[in-house]
Amino acid sequence: MSKIAIISDSHDNIPRLDQMLTKIKKENIKTIIHCGDVCTHDTLKHLYQNFDGQIYLSIGNIDYDHEIKEKINNVKIFPKFGELKIDGIKVAFNHFPKKAKKLAETKKYDFVFYGHTHKPWEEEIDGIKIVNPGTLAGVWNKSTFAILDTKTQKLELIIL
Repeated sequence: MSKIAIISDSHDNIPRLDQMLTKIKKENIKTIIHCGDVCTHDTLKHLYQNFDGQIYLSIGNIDYDHEIKEKINNVKIFPKFGELKIDGIKVAFNHFPKKAKKLAETKKYDFVFYGHTHKPWEEEIDGIKIVNPGTLAGVWNKSTFAILDTKTQKLELIIL
């Protein structure tokens, strides 16, 4: 069993990205789900060059996805939404709250993650948890991300 870091809206804020990376390395986290708005390829490059685990990225509304369509060994990019099964837990993720609710309504997932609003949020629809980890960049709200423990299925909001 493992832990997963869920981040969103990093908006080219390298110092906050580095703070998050330091925290998750201490916890031996090897998986990052990014719910979009990395922004530039340079920021994505910084992320994958400084993290030796797997990164799953859903494209956000201000991602320059024309720059990040290349194949990167430890990054899998999802233009609309991603879905994974990790340690028996089914997760879906995308950038937008309306899409997250639609994904949850399919009842195919245990967790659905999203970003865009920059506000940490958790709600439940028919037993499916819908979670926004907030804004890693700290735009409009404090800098936050979430950690999901796949063994206990508990989420922790981390404030940087």
